[in-house]
Amino acid sequence: MQVTTLLSLAAVVTTAIAGVVDTHPWKAPTKNDRRGPCPMLNSLANHGFIARSGKDISIDQLVNAIEEAINISPNSTRPVVEFGATTSTTGNPNTFHLSDLNKHGVIEHDGSLSRNDLYFGDNHSFNSRIYDTVAKFFTKSTISIETAARARKARLAAAAAANPQFQYGEQEETVSLFETALYLATFGTGTQGNAPTKYVNILFREERLPYKEGYCKPTRVISNDDIVELADKVRAAA
Repeated sequence: MQVTTLLSLAAVVTTAIAGVVDTHPWKAPTKNDRRGPCPMLNSLANHGFIARSGKDISIDQLVNAIEEAINISPNSTRPVVEFGATTSTTGNPNTFHLSDLNKHGVIEHDGSLSRNDLYFGDNHSFNSRIYDTVAKFFTKSTISIETAARARKARLAAAAAANPQFQYGEQEETVSLFETALYLATFGTGTQGNAPTKYVNILFREERLPYKEGYCKPTRVISNDDIVELADKVRAAA
């Protein structure tokens, strides 16, 4: 009976994953598509949860896409999305291009886990050299809160040492903590961390959700309290 139940559950999960892969297949962006500094938002565009062009994305569309793709509650994401939309260059304050988020000091900040600082020119393209310095901490099959905190702390220290105009205040601290909390919440176990390393690496390096590797969005809604709790734990662990 137990074996039958497990096999049935596995079949349901496999079918769910296959359904998402079919309806939201990953496609690399073209040279005309817009992308920004956030690997998660870029992944949503690459999977077609939002416009693949990365252009004229409404606040509501992005909030709904995040809920659909990774099950984070709108109450958690809407304030962040609205804040990001203040960078809009579309002429409509309710829409923005992903590339608008490249504006320094709003969502984009110095000390990114996978991007260089604005001081060095390109603050939005994935930088494998920088991410390698973060990923070297991910030596186990899962990433604990403590490991994530050490990787983030080392990256911030390296950025501060290299950038004579390093900018890092309370706002940057909050955004940085929430970025780490986001990947732990999306791929990990509740508010306990332990995100599969291969999932996190795929998100950052390929800007796709690791459906082929077995990822399925959480059945439990990730709340604002969950994100805040994880951010606080990362802060404490550092």
